[in-house]
Amino acid sequence: MRVFLFALLAVLSLAGCSGQQVLNAMTPGIGYSVANDIAYGAGHDLKLDVYVPNGAENAPVVVFFYGGRWEHGDKKDYKFVGQALAAMGFVAVIPNYRLYPPARYKDFLGDCAEAVVWTHKFAHAYRGDADKLVLMGHSAGAYNAVMLALDPEFLKAAGGDPGWIKGAIGLSGPYDILPLTSPDLRAIFGPPDQFVRSQAVSWANGGNPPLLLIASKADRIVNVRNTEELFDRVKRANGPVEKVIYQDLNHGDTVADLAAPLRGRADLRQNVAEFVHRVTRGAAPSTPDR
Repeated sequence: MRVFLFALLAVLSLAGCSGQQVLNAMTPGIGYSVANDIAYGAGHDLKLDVYVPNGAENAPVVVFFYGGRWEHGDKKDYKFVGQALAAMGFVAVIPNYRLYPPARYKDFLGDCAEAVVWTHKFAHAYRGDADKLVLMGHSAGAYNAVMLALDPEFLKAAGGDPGWIKGAIGLSGPYDILPLTSPDLRAIFGPPDQFVRSQAVSWANGGNPPLLLIASKADRIVNVRNTEELFDRVKRANGPVEKVIYQDLNHGDTVADLAAPLRGRADLRQNVAEFVHRVTRGAAPSTPDR
């Protein structure tokens, strides 16, 4: 069945459909409700979607940031992630954020911080518990989630409290991409005198909330070295961190495998669910190294 689904994805991609569109079309529409296009932040016409599991009451809340090299992406493409998180029993918040150009890294991290502040303020209205808040992202979105967990200044600047964050999950994140050679990345993270400060690994001081870093050795877009290096630095600083390294998932698989039609190839979904439940109960993180 899984082979058939991958073949179908390939055929539809040739027909002009993105992988996300296909996964969204195959995503179940039952078991949850969705509130679309809710405005948040100030002055930039930013909106977010909220996925609420049926029967939720004081549920953990996961804010998911999508990837796309900080240059493209849209919350509407990640219905399959919202459904997956709702199926785990979590309220899922998926915001849009400003992209390059014209946004630079401080702009989109500021937007993501404002989405977290909104979530903390309004989680109860969607049957979530603001005291059970976890950040999550894939690729560029993993950088966003992890940076908010490591550098407290973005949440503080948005009127939030870094102590709200019970944990953060990074899926195939670019945490250490120096030296920057591509003109777009030099613009996004520039000027040059702030390149080092813009890297997530530079903020590994041990004061972070628990991190779950997931990556794959088969990723040809974001090298697994990014995850290994961040894990090692946080570990050396005595910060709470765990990692799961797969052997044969590609870059897109580390988010696509959350989708209902593709579950079963890896235990990624189980790792995410177990981490969120554990850190929102206040339990100490384990240290899997797989």
